[in-house]
Amino acid sequence: MSPDASAKAKRPSPKDYASNQDVRWCPGCGDYAILAQMKKVLAELAVPRHKLVFVSGIGCSSRFPYYMTTYGFHSIHGRAPAVATGLKVTRPDLCVWVVTGDGDGLSIGGNHLLHAIRRNLDINIILFNNRIYGLTKGQYSPTSPLGKMTKSSPAGSIDNPLHILSVAIGCEATFVARTVDVYQPHLGMVLRRAAEHRGTSFIEVYQNCVVFYDGAFGYAANRKTRAETTLELEHGKPMVFGANRDKGIRLHGLEPEIVTLGEEFSEDDLLVHDEGAKEPSLAYLLSRMHQPDFPEPIGVFRAVDRPKYDERLRAQIDEARNAQGPGDLDALFHSGDTWRVGEGTRDEG
Repeated sequence: MSPDASAKAKRPSPKDYASNQDVRWCPGCGDYAILAQMKKVLAELAVPRHKLVFVSGIGCSSRFPYYMTTYGFHSIHGRAPAVATGLKVTRPDLCVWVVTGDGDGLSIGGNHLLHAIRRNLDINIILFNNRIYGLTKGQYSPTSPLGKMTKSSPAGSIDNPLHILSVAIGCEATFVARTVDVYQPHLGMVLRRAAEHRGTSFIEVYQNCVVFYDGAFGYAANRKTRAETTLELEHGKPMVFGANRDKGIRLHGLEPEIVTLGEEFSEDDLLVHDEGAKEPSLAYLLSRMHQPDFPEPIGVFRAVDRPKYDERLRAQIDEARNAQGPGDLDALFHSGDTWRVGEGTRDEG
C-alpha cells in the first residue's frame, strides 16, 4: 500500500465520531443537522477523538456530548463555560467545544458566557438559538421576539429580545459567526473556521424547534425567500444580496441602507466586508441588521488575533515557578498563622 493510500485508509469518517447512543431529539429538529455537520467537519480535520471534549449545560442542545464518541461533560445549567475554562487551562492540549442554547447560555448562563468570550479563552462555543425553551416545554426565552405568546407569556412576551452577536462583539470576541441549521455547506464552513481559530470562537446557529416554535427563522431557512432575507458575508467582497444579486448595503452617514444596483449605485458604492478589522464597529453594525428592515447577515462577522487567556495564565504560572520553585502544598498549609484545635469541653447544663 502506498503512503497516500495508507493515509487515506486511516482517515476518520463521520461515523467514527458517532456514539452508540440513540439520538433523542424530536423528528425534524434542527439539532440533527448540527450534529451531522460537526461529525463531518471533525473527520475532515482528522481531530483525534481522545483530544476532543464537548461540554454542555442543560437543555435539548446539551444532549450533544452523549452523541459523540469523544470525551464529554454534561454540566449544570448555564455553567458550561466555567467548566470549559477550568478544563482548558489545565489541559491546553485538548480541543474544547461548549454546546449551549438560548435559554441555557443567555438566561442563567449569561454571566458565564460573557466572561468566557471577553477572556478570549481558546475554546469553541456553539449557541443553538431556537427562540424558545424546548426541553422545559415551550416557555419564552431571552431571544423570543416581542409579543411571542408562550406558556409563560400567554398575553405575549414583553421582554426585549437579546441579540447575542451584538453582545459577543461588544465583549471583543475574536471570532463571531452566524449560520442556519439547514444551510449544510455553510454550517460546515463556519464550524471548520471556528475549529481552526485560536481564541474564543462564538457561533450562533439559527435552529428550528419543530414542536414549540416551528418556523422561528422561516424567512432565513426558506429556499424561496432566503436570497432576499439574508446577506452572506464574504471577506473582502461588497455586501450584495437578492435573488438577482441586484441589491446591496451601503452606509448613509452612520446608518446602513439598502440600495438597488443599476444606474445610480454600483458595487463600488457598497460596504466591503472586513472580518479582520481590529476595530469591531462594522461587525457590530452588521449584528444590528434584522428582519424585516434588513437582510440578516450570516457567515463570519469577525476573525482577529488577540492574546489568549489560557496562554497568559500558563505564562504567569511558569514565571512564578521559575522565580519561587515548584511549590510545596504541605509547607503552604503549615505556614503563616496557624491554630491547633484541641479537645474542648461540652456544657452539659
